[in-house]
Amino acid sequence: MRPLDYIEEIHGENPDAAIIWLHGLGANGHDFQPIIKQLDLPANLSIHFVFPHAPVQPVTLNNGVSMNSWYDIYELNLDADEDEHGINTSMQALEALIESKFSHIQADRILLAGFSQGGALALHTLLHGSKPIGGVIALSTYLPLRDKAIDASKERVHKRRIYMAHGKFDEVLPQQVGDLAREILLALGANVSWHSYPMAHELCAPQIAHISQWIVEQLS
Repeated sequence: MRPLDYIEEIHGENPDAAIIWLHGLGANGHDFQPIIKQLDLPANLSIHFVFPHAPVQPVTLNNGVSMNSWYDIYELNLDADEDEHGINTSMQALEALIESKFSHIQADRILLAGFSQGGALALHTLLHGSKPIGGVIALSTYLPLRDKAIDASKERVHKRRIYMAHGKFDEVLPQQVGDLAREILLALGANVSWHSYPMAHELCAPQIAHISQWIVEQLS
């Protein structure tokens, strides 16, 4: 398993919290690097941000052409087969990154954030990873391997903090898949803050403001 390459930035001084932000299919770690300034977080909130790059690999949905991808995607529908091996391989790489960079930070002060495919990996890691984390920011995404998610340990998920957001006009991942993920997570006892916005498969200014507020609430 090759270690993940990444970009990192520090907000504040002597950070005692970490946010690992996972990009979507075909993007890379630079995609969300500008989010730090957009969040306009308080100066006294010290956070170590890391933006990993997904490995470049063939993607079936992209006619087998290689691109940055956390795992293979065969097709976009709720009943499609899923790349379980690829999902778990990326989860292990993500956990290795957490262990190598943030073993000195309390687990409840480590957040995973992800957009689309990155959000799916973040949620999967919360449910099935070997290391506890504080919570997840899941943006315009879905819950992969739903049958296994339903069987996840309720003790592990109970009261875990999750910010979820989806666009009402998302043409890539319809809000239905976000709604389904939310209901499964709630049934497992997660503390889900749900938001829906009049947008497509993207982020919007009100959403960024709400994410900022949520981060401050979790880490202050």
